Amino acid sequence: MKRNIAVILAGGVGSRLGMTTPKQFYKVAGKMVVEHTIEVFERNRRIDEIAIVSNPMLISDFENIVLRNKWRKVKKILKGGKERYDSSLSAIKAYAQEDVNLIFHDAVRPLVSQRIIDDVIDALHDHKAIDVAIPSADTIIEVDDDYISQIPTRSRLRRGQTPQAFSREVIAEAYDRALGDPAFATTDDCGVVLRYMSEVPVFVVRGEESNMKLTYREDTYMMDKLFQLKNTEPSVSEIPAGAFRGKVAVVFGGSYGIGQNIMEMLRENGAKAHSFSRSGTHTDVGRRDDVAQALAQVNEAEGHIDYVVCTAGVLNKEPLATMDYATIQNAVQTNYMGTVNVALEAYPYLRKTEGKLIFFTSSSYTRGRAFYSIYSSTKAAIVNFVQAVAQEWDGDGIKINCINPERTKTPMRQQNFGIEPDDTLLMPERVAEATLRTLASDCTGQVIDVRRK
Repeated sequence: MKRNIAVILAGGVGSRLGMTTPKQFYKVAGKMVVEHTIEVFERNRRIDEIAIVSNPMLISDFENIVLRNKWRKVKKILKGGKERYDSSLSAIKAYAQEDVNLIFHDAVRPLVSQRIIDDVIDALHDHKAIDVAIPSADTIIEVDDDYISQIPTRSRLRRGQTPQAFSREVIAEAYDRALGDPAFATTDDCGVVLRYMSEVPVFVVRGEESNMKLTYREDTYMMDKLFQLKNTEPSVSEIPAGAFRGKVAVVFGGSYGIGQNIMEMLRENGAKAHSFSRSGTHTDVGRRDDVAQALAQVNEAEGHIDYVVCTAGVLNKEPLATMDYATIQNAVQTNYMGTVNVALEAYPYLRKTEGKLIFFTSSSYTRGRAFYSIYSSTKAAIVNFVQAVAQEWDGDGIKINCINPERTKTPMRQQNFGIEPDDTLLMPERVAEATLRTLASDCTGQVIDVRRK
């Protein structure tokens, strides 16, 4: 079976973006765009190897990025050229001695999904040239001197994306023929195959609207929002055997609900887990001294701390105008300042162990809702806090993420909504499992969505 080589095309300079920094180095959701892109392919089990094609002046930058992220699949950092096709040719020549599939992807399309990559690889079993595209929702017009010359039939039109994938011998032969043409010019590898190897059909895989390319400055705002809203799953598909054996974890809010399930699951997987809560230990995350005392106690007993998880939170479903001010203060102090307190006090311990920090948001963070004004706004603040701090602490080796569970069967929810059918709610055990999978992964600055199957 052919090996699948992901070729990340990162030779652009971002002139249309209007920034001095190359666009692949633009930071979103706590990481450079290219880091997000490479991590998608790093996580895909069917990708055997990754090659980065870079502007020659940026080779050392990419070497440092690879080392910092400890990517296992990145085996080559290749020099690109002046034109877009020079980058493709660099990869084609680098693998000239191997019968492989080359999967070309723009470094500035960081939101490509695992589904798209898997569909492309599946298609390579039966086809030698693959494109990814989405239908055009808009009418496309051809213009000649500012006048419409033609309106193509929209149902036949698609908007091209990447990845584009090929059997290496096919794309190599297509470029051999193309380079013999004095009039050759292209910005698209599939276009080269279509023009110079018309005998090879190019199969089209369904893309996604979210698989956007960072091109213009306006795109940065859209990409930020898509990262905030995207459906992210932990990079580890199951809890690795022995991953938590001997590890020390602190769970704030561990006496009931999701926190209790996390405690149980950590202990089942060999971790030394310590629970702190208002009801169990009279620990209030809204009071920084309480948090400091709890962490110092565990560190003194165990000698180190590897993980800190904070599930503590309060929900008061009530219109703002009728809400008691003390209730508002308590919600803000617990939900938001509790997050800040836990992060600040956990920092010195997690810096020593290059540990992991987990907070919890809610599906209501994406848009404020009536009766949820304080709760929704504090949960939105947690997301922004996590994304910002993940970037700040990346150099310390600390991974910080945010779990975003769907409506979950917890005592807090029951207090506000009463009894609801179980088949409409997420079970806390699934949230706990996703939390442990996140702790076992290397992702940071991510909002991890947990949904009912």
